[in-house]
Amino acid sequence: MSGHSKWANIKRKKGANDAIRAKMTTKIGREITIAVRMGGADPTGNMRLKLALSKAKSNNIPKDNINRAIQKGLGASDGSNYEELIYEGYGPAGSAVMLEVMTDNRNRTAADIRHLFSKYGGNLGETGCVGWMFHKKAIFVVDKEAFDDEESLMMIALDAGAEDFKAEDDSFEITAAPEDFDAISQALEENNIETVESEITMIPDTTVKVEGKDAEKMQTLIDMLEEHDDVQNVIPTTKWTKNKIIFRRSNNCVYFYLKIYNRGIYHGIFTSLKKSSQYL
Repeated sequence: MSGHSKWANIKRKKGANDAIRAKMTTKIGREITIAVRMGGADPTGNMRLKLALSKAKSNNIPKDNINRAIQKGLGASDGSNYEELIYEGYGPAGSAVMLEVMTDNRNRTAADIRHLFSKYGGNLGETGCVGWMFHKKAIFVVDKEAFDDEESLMMIALDAGAEDFKAEDDSFEITAAPEDFDAISQALEENNIETVESEITMIPDTTVKVEGKDAEKMQTLIDMLEEHDDVQNVIPTTKWTKNKIIFRRSNNCVYFYLKIYNRGIYHGIFTSLKKSSQYL
C-alpha cells in the first residue's frame, strides 16, 4: 500500500512539473515569436530575440519548439495583436511587485491580475506606484562547477564593462548596464565561459523582510501570478533563485532573498514555517 502511495505521489509531482514546463515553454515561445515579428529572425541584430533564445536555452526548451516559434514570427498574423504591459502592485507586509505582461486582451488581464492580488493579500496599484523602486540591469550568472576562477572571471567582467561582481555559494553573479550586455556576452564567450542565466531585467533597489503568515501569502501570490498565462515575469522586492524561493529562518522570521536573474516557477507551500530551517 505504501509503495502504491509513493508512486501516486511521484506521478502527481511529475504531472505538476510537466504542467509547469508546458506553461514555461508556451510563454518563452510567445516571447520568441514577438521578438522575431518586431526585429527579424537574426539574433545578431535583434537583442530581444537574443535574450529570448538565451532564456529558452536556460530552460531547456526543445529546438523544435524554438523553430516553430521563429517560423510563427516570420509567418502568419497569429500573435500580432499582443501588447506588452507593466503592472505594479503591493504584496503582504509592504512588499512591492512588478509584472511584465503580454496580452491580447488588456481588460481581461487587468481584471484577472486585480483579482489575484486581492485574493492573496495584495492589491494592484496605479502605474508608477512602485516602478521607482526598480531599475533595468543586465544580469549574468556563471555556475562555479563550470568555471571556478573567481579572480579571472571578475577581471574579464569588469574589463568588459560590468558594474558589480558577486560570489554566491554555488555561482558568480555579474551585473551591468543594459547597453553593456553584448560586450560582456562576447567577453565571456571568447573565454569559453558558459552562463546559466543571461538576461536584461528589472531588479529592486531594496528588499523586504516578510514574516509568518505574510510569508505564506507572499509565496502564494507569486505562485498564482506566475501561473497566469499572460504574465511573463514576476519581479518582487524579495530575493529569488532558480525554480525556488530561498527562505532563511531566524527567530521564526522568514526572509525572502531575490536573485532577479532567474524567474523559474516554484510550486510548493510549506506546512509550517517554523519547521522550515533551510532551503525548500
